[in-house]
Amino acid sequence: MSTHNTTRVAISHGDINGIGYEVILKTFSDARMYEFCTPLLYGSSNVASYHKKLLSLHQDVNFNPIRNAAEAVERKFNIVNLTNEEVKIDLGKSTEIAGALSREALNRACEDLRNNLVDVLVTAPINKKNIQAPGFDFPGHTEYLSSQFGCSSLMMMVCDRIRIGIVTNHMSLREVPDALTHNLLFDKMMLMNESLKRDFGITMPKIAVLALDPHAGDNGVIGDFDMKVVKPVIDEVQGKGVLAYGPFPSDGFFGSSSFNHFDGVLALYHDQGLIPFKLMSFTEGVNYTAGLPYVRTSPAHGTAYDIAGRDKASEQSFRSAVYLACNILRNRREYDELTANPLK
Repeated sequence: MSTHNTTRVAISHGDINGIGYEVILKTFSDARMYEFCTPLLYGSSNVASYHKKLLSLHQDVNFNPIRNAAEAVERKFNIVNLTNEEVKIDLGKSTEIAGALSREALNRACEDLRNNLVDVLVTAPINKKNIQAPGFDFPGHTEYLSSQFGCSSLMMMVCDRIRIGIVTNHMSLREVPDALTHNLLFDKMMLMNESLKRDFGITMPKIAVLALDPHAGDNGVIGDFDMKVVKPVIDEVQGKGVLAYGPFPSDGFFGSSSFNHFDGVLALYHDQGLIPFKLMSFTEGVNYTAGLPYVRTSPAHGTAYDIAGRDKASEQSFRSAVYLACNILRNRREYDELTANPLK
């Protein structure tokens, strides 16, 4: 673990033609950020300078270009330069060079995480299409990071009001029912329980599991998937001491605000969890990858090409992602310390 006074936050710059640089620079134009973290942006000083000229910032952000993470200086905005060449920026457009630089930033940041040169990773939005390449065929950050670190993970959307885990991530809706196996559901329920305890400091977390079919199948009138597949897994994890309940029909569950009674909600597919989440917290929500050996967060929004370079993007979600990453790291360290030597 790093012995530095502040948390070293690795930031992968994402797509250079989107709003990534804008939200990063706006976040770190607030000098208070440097009191608890040291940013290391994996990107380009030239690209950062280009974006900075387009913005009206609270305070200036002075760049400290470095060759590698070991050279990072506290209370400075460090940039690990991925290239010294001039990079063509096409605001609001998907380009090959933007995809290549997105990949390079991610790979370098993950390498430094492994070598304990940085403490946490915050990823700026990528374009899931232009980042594809031989050796990089992942539908998103979550799948890429699970593969990098050889573990199963859980995509979790986090805001002040709710934490929603997604069982099947970025998957076509027609593939979802076949993917929802007993083992996958069991793993994700156990993962969420462990994350709520270790990462969020909740001693006895209560988890709500959502149903796949409308009205949870209405006792077999609409379908029997929830009774036959989902409910037995909930019963099994309860037997292992996990406080999981459901399956709940998602319309009534969110409509009646039942989510307020739970520490975590497990949605079975992407839009089932993301639509209510973004209605509750579009500007401040954070995407957190639970289950990894390292802490990774990102803003809940995408590249937003339509407003790129126009000084219109809100940095709230990115700032929240930095805060959350630092908080989870602290919670993990405290939890690991408390549980390292349990009484026999």
